Amino acid sequence: MLAGVVWLLGGMGFDHLGKFGVWQHYSQAGASSARELEELGYGTVWLGGSPPADWEGYEQLLAATESLVVAPSIVNVWASAPETAAESFLRLEEKFPGRFLLGIGAGHREHTDAYTKPYDALTHYLDVLDARGVPQHGRALAALGPRVARLARDRSAGALPYLTVPEHTAELRGILGPEALLAVEHKVVLDTDAVRARGVGRERAGFYLGLTNYVNNLRRFDFDDADLTEPGSDRFVDAVVAHGSATQIAERLAEHARAGADHVAVQVLGDDPQAALRTLAPILAQHLG
Repeated sequence: MLAGVVWLLGGMGFDHLGKFGVWQHYSQAGASSARELEELGYGTVWLGGSPPADWEGYEQLLAATESLVVAPSIVNVWASAPETAAESFLRLEEKFPGRFLLGIGAGHREHTDAYTKPYDALTHYLDVLDARGVPQHGRALAALGPRVARLARDRSAGALPYLTVPEHTAELRGILGPEALLAVEHKVVLDTDAVRARGVGRERAGFYLGLTNYVNNLRRFDFDDADLTEPGSDRFVDAVVAHGSATQIAERLAEHARAGADHVAVQVLGDDPQAALRTLAPILAQHLG
């Protein structure tokens, strides 16, 4: 088992997250699938889709497993009050010590009418979490650019970048320094037919080309209009969606680890993600374990 809480002198280590985990929409998460993921060696389940801070499913997933870490990726600061997030964290930490990581972020201006001054909103949220007793190591920030990455370094466990490439991972590690958490998400399609795999990948990844923060971030890593105009070029899809055999996918994800990631969250695209996760688990253990 790759999970298991480990405390280090001088601070908290991140071995309890495992070297690899699963990113999935919170509506798809269930107790039985979480138990299987834990048995397969996945250390953390990251719950996307901006689950509410007080979502009852957190406790259900934690109660159904023994060492799996559960982490919203992310609670949206515009949608869930920081007081509610603090209450949930403290309750879950008391019942399941070290197994709930509070991921928070500002979301996207395209989806939130209240989206103004996101950096200020994040700092206010962190101020309230501090006042309510949520420890720095119990929370992490969705971070793409340098400014929020520095905030993640200084006031949380670390950064949770999404829709990223290894070059970005390396940049973030340089900003975060050696001690902060860097847990990256990467999409995968387990299919050796490149044309078909790109079609599946583009259907999902192309959606994010309508969101300014992701597009602006990718432009910093040698992507241009030809790549980032919806639905996205093959080059864009290949960069953000690993596809091919299990070994080819694991090799791509390992590039993040070599670039400085502590943990890689695997988002499987396709009709049967759980089956793909079964196939990938032993290969990921070889490459990332």
